Amino acid sequence: MLAAAKVVLVILCVLLVTVILLQSGRSAGLSGVITGGSDQANTRKPKGLDSLLGRVTVVLAIFFFLLTLFIAYFSNHPH
Repeated sequence: MLAAAKVVLVILCVLLVTVILLQSGRSAGLSGVITGGSDQANTRKPKGLDSLLGRVTVVLAIFFFLLTLFIAYFSNHPH
């Protein structure tokens, strides 16, 4: 059971990183400095997608936290 939990944790990690990278940043960052910010207006994501990705990030982060606690507990307390 512990091995399966570790596999799920790796999958959660990959999903969490992917969802975070899909989100648009709060500011232009370096991409705005390099390109002048002119092409950023053309590549804006719909507002609904950003809010959905934000909610998915929170849910994945909670699952990640709980699964990490589960693995840590059962690694130190074998039953």
